[in-house]
Amino acid sequence: MRKAKLSLIIIFSSFVLSGQNKQSYDSLQISSNQRILNNLAGLPQGITLGGYGEVLYNKPENLNAEIDIQRLVLLFGYKFDERVQFVTEIEFEHVKEVYVEQAFVNYNLTQGLNIRAGLMLVPMGIINEFHEPTIFNGVERPSLDKYIIPTTWREIGIGLSGRLNRISARYQAYLFNGFLSHNGETGLLKGSNGLRSGRQKGAESTMNHVNFAGKFDFYGIRGLRLGVSGYHGKTQAVDGQNQIPGSEIGVSMLGIDGRYTYKKFSARGQYALASLIDTDLYNELTGRDLGSKLMGYYLEAAYNVLPFKNRQRLEGFVRYENFNTHHEVGNIVLKNKAFHRKEWTFGFSYHIAPGAVYKMDYQTKSTAISNSTKGQFNMGVGIWF
Repeated sequence: MRKAKLSLIIIFSSFVLSGQNKQSYDSLQISSNQRILNNLAGLPQGITLGGYGEVLYNKPENLNAEIDIQRLVLLFGYKFDERVQFVTEIEFEHVKEVYVEQAFVNYNLTQGLNIRAGLMLVPMGIINEFHEPTIFNGVERPSLDKYIIPTTWREIGIGLSGRLNRISARYQAYLFNGFLSHNGETGLLKGSNGLRSGRQKGAESTMNHVNFAGKFDFYGIRGLRLGVSGYHGKTQAVDGQNQIPGSEIGVSMLGIDGRYTYKKFSARGQYALASLIDTDLYNELTGRDLGSKLMGYYLEAAYNVLPFKNRQRLEGFVRYENFNTHHEVGNIVLKNKAFHRKEWTFGFSYHIAPGAVYKMDYQTKSTAISNSTKGQFNMGVGIWF
């Protein structure tokens, strides 16, 4: 296992060091809202439409398979004038659940400086912003982006974004509401999935503390993109509960990520660490088992086996993940070995056309408990337009 991890690190590092020339931001992967804003730029005024979706088949070892329209998202953008645009995403999950994933107004103050306000994605890591099925390998998103970074993580806020073209960089800085840690009846944060159940998603959100989130991306080396993300603040509790010690905790998060492409080879990696304050008080009040530190990372390498000039791509890939929602615990909770998880994913992504992909992979999942390894076979189809 250690040799395999070391090999992935060496491969990733060697290809990163081989890039020397600058590359424009637009030639790298962009997210849905960036694509919508780019499309609006070419219009005098009016609406642009987009969307993405995925249909999945999951077969865990010794269990029945599950077939699901996991998500279907419709994207709309409206251009009021040259400086003001509106972007929204309406998401259907598992056919019957409906969410608003984004809804914000973008106001271009000057070149390289925008004000954004509304429901927005928190800029942390890769997948939380770049989660369209045609731009990541694997039928399922990396598990780190579920248990450590609670993708899809969006909240209501306001802030600044833009590009620094002279240094080939992009920045984002926002103020948001925070996670909901207590709803008046029970604590929502727990050891098994960390902060995930505390996302408020813009639905009648409670707010009594302002939280900061920011990200800086550098893309000045050909084929390479590096990102550093930060988040700091406190969780929220409903009226009447927020005065009780332990109902709220402090949250600080750091994310580091990198993506690289060289001809038919690509690689990416990500590290995330969340430090939580006052978890002993919270666990004593709620009876939960929330850890005081959550940590995870993954490394991935992929290679396109089809000719470089072919319109289609067939990428074989391997990804290793290591994440722990009980990386550290306080004084009243014992570490649960089941919360220290490792995953290997091996598979293919067959891009039959720009914006359409068939996927297939096999995963092995284990915990720090002995003899806990289990397998899972996955297939899926994804689209983005």
